[in-house]
Parts: sequence; C-alpha cells; structure tokens
Amino acid sequence: MALLSSLPTNVKIVEVGPRDGLQNEKTMVATNTKVELINRLNDAGLSVIEATAFVSPKWVPQMADASEVMAKITRKSGVTYPVLAPNTKGLEAAIAAGATEVAVFGAASESFSQKNINCSIAESLDRFRPVVIAARDAGLSVRGYVSCVLGCPYEGDIPPGKVAEVAKALYDMGCYEISLGDTIGTGTPAKAQAMISAVTEHIPIEKIAAHFHDTYGQALANLLGVLEMGVATVDSSVAGLGGCPYAKGASGNVATEDVVYMLNGLGIKTGIDLEKLAATGSWICDQIGRSSASKANLAIGAKRSTNEG
Repeated sequence: MALLSSLPTNVKIVEVGPRDGLQNEKTMVATNTKVELINRLNDAGLSVIEATAFVSPKWVPQMADASEVMAKITRKSGVTYPVLAPNTKGLEAAIAAGATEVAVFGAASESFSQKNINCSIAESLDRFRPVVIAARDAGLSVRGYVSCVLGCPYEGDIPPGKVAEVAKALYDMGCYEISLGDTIGTGTPAKAQAMISAVTEHIPIEKIAAHFHDTYGQALANLLGVLEMGVATVDSSVAGLGGCPYAKGASGNVATEDVVYMLNGLGIKTGIDLEKLAATGSWICDQIGRSSASKANLAIGAKRSTNEG
C-alpha cells in the first residue's frame, strides 16, 4: 500500500458552492436561500465556506447581495468565510461587511485573462498588488486563485512553468495560499502532477490548494494524484454546482460530497458529516431547480429512500 502511505492524514476542504457554485445561475437565487445554504454547510462541519463576491453587479448580478449575505449568515467560531474581492472598491465593501479573508483571481492563460477580466496577466497582477497590500494592512488574509492551470478554452494546454510563474507572483505579493484551478476540467493525473511539481519549485506544497472541475470525469483522479504529492487543501462545491461562463461546455466544480466520500475511504480526516452534507446538496438543488452532479449524493439519497421505504 505504498500509495496510501504518501497521502496526508488531514485535508482542508474549501467549500466554494455559495460563491463559485451559484454565481453563474441565470435565475436569481434569493438572499435567504444563500444564507441558509451557508448555515447548513456550517452545520455539516465545513471549516472554510466561500460566502460571496464583492464584484460589479453589472458583470455578476447574482452576487449583488454580497453585503446582505455577510450580514445575515450565522458565523461559527473556527469557521472562515472568504469572499472574492478583486479590486479596491470590492475590498472596501468586503471590509465594511465584516470579511476576514478575501481572494483575488488571476489566470495562467493570456487569452483567458483578457476574456475574463479584460486585461493581460501582468496587468492583472499589477491591479491585485495594492488590493493585497491594503487587505493585509487591514488585518485580512488573502488567498490567490490561478485559473486555467491545466488547459484553456482558447489556447489549449498551458505550460506548467507559466502556472508556476503566476502562482509565485501571487505568493510573493502576500497571498497565504494559492488555489490552482483546472477551469475547464481537461486535466489528467499526470498533467496535474507535472503542474504541481512546477509550482512547488517556488511555493511550499502546504501553501497550495487544488481546485478541479469535472468536465471529463477526471477531477477525483486528479485530486488523488496531487494528494499523493502532499497537497492537503481541496476546493469543491456542494452538489457539484458551478461552471465557467467563459469555457463552453465546462461542467461544475468537483462535488464536495464525492471528495469527502473518497477521503473517508482513504482514512483521511475532514471533520465533515457526509450525511448532512448530502442532505444540504439535495436541498440546494431543490431550491434552484437543478439535479445534483454528485454521484455520492445520488447514491446516499437512493439508499435513504430504500431504508425509509
């Protein structure tokens, strides 16, 4: 069992459903539904829940109620509620709403950066620098996201060295953790490991998070591949909610239920109650009229129905 011996004993799950999972929903999700989702995730044992985004309502109307969401959620001791705040205006609003952690969002692809945030990679890093400095001066932690780390809808494969370059820039400017996103879900385990290997030449492995989408059904395999290398932080979304508006056909994030089921089977601790998590996934899908993308959720629901019948 050489494989199992190299895995971490604990993994931190960063639940991105309330922000990344809901932000591109065409139908507006009620503020109270978002708040209840976060509170239910709290009760399921999630220790990091990405709550919302302080961005322009013109570009992301679903997140227009960010301040109200932050005001209404029940904050638990020991739980953090990071928010996306890509510019100074967003940061100021996040601080006013009581945020203790913010995130900035870059890309490893020039084309994607232009399509997503209308500037080059270098320009985006220049924009983030004062935000990161101001956030840290205000006592907030800052997380850095890098998208398109295993492929771009416009450029195809992205060289691991490019990912490492952007990740290093974010880390050097003060981001305490770098989340590496396979935005269009085209990665495979060998590619994921090669990318992590390149990034760890510049950043300690404990400062890296994996944020994998499941478009080609590879997310769990990719996660196992990078866990084997020492990555111990995983971004995931309850019920597999989410996607990418700039990546045609890209399905959602890997489902939190599926990740927790796999980690439980490997004997890795997460502190998460899988039954409560699955119930939360079913609940939010009912609220927004979607089917769950989580295989574990569907299996647990079927088992529950059989037992109740």
